[in-house]
Amino acid sequence: MKIIIILLAIILNINLVKAEDIMIFLESAYTNNPKLNAERKNLSAIKQNINISRSEFLPSISLSGSIDGKQSTSRTNRDGAEMADTQNDTETKKISIDQKIFQGLQGYNSLKKSELEVQKANSELKEMEQEILLSAASAYFDLIYKSKSKRFNSENIDLFERQVEFDSARLQKGEITLTDLAQSESSLAGARAKLITAETELLTTKTNFERIIRINAPETDGSFNLNLKLPNNLKEILQLSESNNPKLLIAKLDYEIAQRELNIEIANFSPSASLNYSKSESKDFSSTVDNVNEESVKATLSWPIIKGGKNYSSIKKSKFKKEQSKLILEDTANQVKTEAANVWSVYQSAESVLKATQAQEKAAKIANEGITLEYDSGNTRTTLEVIQSRSLLLEARINNAKAERDFYTSKFKILEAIGKLTLENIKNF
Repeated sequence: MKIIIILLAIILNINLVKAEDIMIFLESAYTNNPKLNAERKNLSAIKQNINISRSEFLPSISLSGSIDGKQSTSRTNRDGAEMADTQNDTETKKISIDQKIFQGLQGYNSLKKSELEVQKANSELKEMEQEILLSAASAYFDLIYKSKSKRFNSENIDLFERQVEFDSARLQKGEITLTDLAQSESSLAGARAKLITAETELLTTKTNFERIIRINAPETDGSFNLNLKLPNNLKEILQLSESNNPKLLIAKLDYEIAQRELNIEIANFSPSASLNYSKSESKDFSSTVDNVNEESVKATLSWPIIKGGKNYSSIKKSKFKKEQSKLILEDTANQVKTEAANVWSVYQSAESVLKATQAQEKAAKIANEGITLEYDSGNTRTTLEVIQSRSLLLEARINNAKAERDFYTSKFKILEAIGKLTLENIKNF
């Protein structure tokens, strides 16, 4: 049902989903993102390498046929006497079967290398899936944040417009000065400028949202509510990232592939044996022979000794590539460990910031309500104090929305670091 909704939204170019339906957006990105679909095609192509490698163990069969026309004229014997002209059209049909018996384990290592390449392609697909899901979630949370920012700024303009009207009336009564009214009008102009900025940022965010998720961005604010099960501590994160992080798995597979490539080059020094069976049939074979049927069985043994130094250089090259892969693996392991520690630190920091901004928004709201009430009742509160309290409230609300975005995005980054950012895992939380 969700897939049908997604397709209808894309075809009809309308919003058929609510901003709260984050799973629909994630599923849309997972299903329709071009980069992810390209990686799926890459995996399908690499899987064919296994069949190609296996074919080296199977016999090869070939059929051939030829027609050869020959005409001899002006023939003479040794005494110089003329001989009759001859003409024959030879027709030959041949079937040949070749079977490799031994290749010095070259075929075996080629097959194992192909299997490792498929595992690597699977890990690359998983890495791309995580990247797209993280980008989709980030785009979703950023859309909520920018939508709230626009709404907060729009509501702020409404408050300042009412204040300008209220202050104009109070000015006529002599309750405030012209300076107070000018402060209100200046704040209204500033609020309008901020709204324009917020609208521009929201438009950019919507464009990015639709590019990644491949569905129209909703018009409502949406919700940050999403429960995700995360590791309890840094030690657990490091353990999970070491065993599941796609980047590290790819680096390990690259090292194993380099080892197989070295084994293949070494196998080129080994003897090889093959068996060939062929059967041919020729008609009008020669001027004296009409038909010929031939069968042959041929066993071939070869042992390359030196190819101008090419085989030795190929082994050295493979050894260097293996050492390179080992160094890259060590660096990737350190990088993954560092990234895991960083995302955990960012998550904890984001959680603390979120709590602080929630308290800030609550306090700013109470303060603004109190100051506004006192100002409206003709108390000693000045116009500047009202403007400042509203500015602080607006800033607190935007800061809290931004902190919510950063907090929930940091959760997805933790799942990515430990290799658990999959659609199924998110659905099960």
